Amino acid sequence: MNVEAMIESVKDILEKVKNRPGLAHRLTGQSDLIGDVGLDSLEMIDFMLKVEQDMGIVIDFERLEFSHLSSIRTLCEFFHHQSACLQRIS
Repeated sequence: MNVEAMIESVKDILEKVKNRPGLAHRLTGQSDLIGDVGLDSLEMIDFMLKVEQDMGIVIDFERLEFSHLSSIRTLCEFFHHQSACLQRIS
């Protein structure tokens, strides 16, 4: 999955986690997960679990940094890079 497709998937997941219809259409790749979306700690856990389940990826929480949450695009680039590294290892 490319970064642009990941961004759309993440926006849809955020809409479900926040239970706010139409949220996905208001978000951009530059939207901040905490500041703009307003994820609290429990919603963040729910979000990460849904990302793994819905997108079929395994998040490397050892490498995930707070800075990756600065925008949806930054997070998706982390996921994309992580997926590419795992594919090279396999």
